[in-house]
Amino acid sequence: MTTTTTTAVLLMAYGTPRTPAEIEPYYTDIRRGRAPTPELLAELTARYDAIGGISPLAARTEAQRVALQRALDAIAPERFEVVLGLKHAEPKIETAVDELAARGFRAIVGLVLAPHFSTYSIGQYMDRARAAAEPHGISVTGVESWATDPAFVDFLATDMRARLAEMPANTKVLFTAHSLPQRIIDAGDPYPNELRATAEAVASAVGLSDWSSWSIAWQSAGRTPEPWIGPDILAVIDDLAASENSSGVLVCACGFVADHLEVLFDLDIEARRHAETKGLSFDRTACVNDDATVIASLARRVADLAS
Repeated sequence: MTTTTTTAVLLMAYGTPRTPAEIEPYYTDIRRGRAPTPELLAELTARYDAIGGISPLAARTEAQRVALQRALDAIAPERFEVVLGLKHAEPKIETAVDELAARGFRAIVGLVLAPHFSTYSIGQYMDRARAAAEPHGISVTGVESWATDPAFVDFLATDMRARLAEMPANTKVLFTAHSLPQRIIDAGDPYPNELRATAEAVASAVGLSDWSSWSIAWQSAGRTPEPWIGPDILAVIDDLAASENSSGVLVCACGFVADHLEVLFDLDIEARRHAETKGLSFDRTACVNDDATVIASLARRVADLAS
């Protein structure tokens, strides 16, 4: 079928298993084709069981796609078509690009559901989209970062204010994102600076003073022998518990924009349990998910690139 719209929008995300049967092939894909050991598979399956059997990420990502389509239709009706391209699940980025090519699209705007640029994340997604599009003669542009998007910052700050009002005095705010191998940062990757830009913008909007009331921590490091960026959030919680004037921790997982395993298990279960056993109150700010205001702001960025 030939397209009647002019610009495809490739909304890219990590992907997730949609059923328990998909956990093993998904894990194998993450491991670049190496099947997990029975022990590793059992451990991951147990983590999914702890959050209800499977992650809600697939449904969240589809809701984000629908919201972005709606926002773009409000800007320019029938001009854009939003499709998903996933890193570790179908439809893969390459599958989505091939299907767009078969339908006659000649231009793609890429948007990754991650606010912070890294060559390891947004850079990889865009590289894969461009590599898939090149044989078809399709042009690809993309939103490289939305770390300080005003709507994103305001969403986080608004929820943070409300939650801090319910937390005890001397609560520390921890801004978190997924850790990456240290070698990537040593090579000059801007990822830590991207996270800091978000943290500083939100902290300023809320009125937090630097370091005495907020800091940065990393989470969900991979299970590989090489060093990953730190400090890990659990180690930071240990340090807070050992200090004399800390009574609570509020996590702002600003590196993630949807509820999924790294939020619902790593933070809501593991980090919460760790904090509470140390005598600290714990809470977490909401994820963006399909918030209409944030998605509308991203839609404007997409539309500007396509103009």
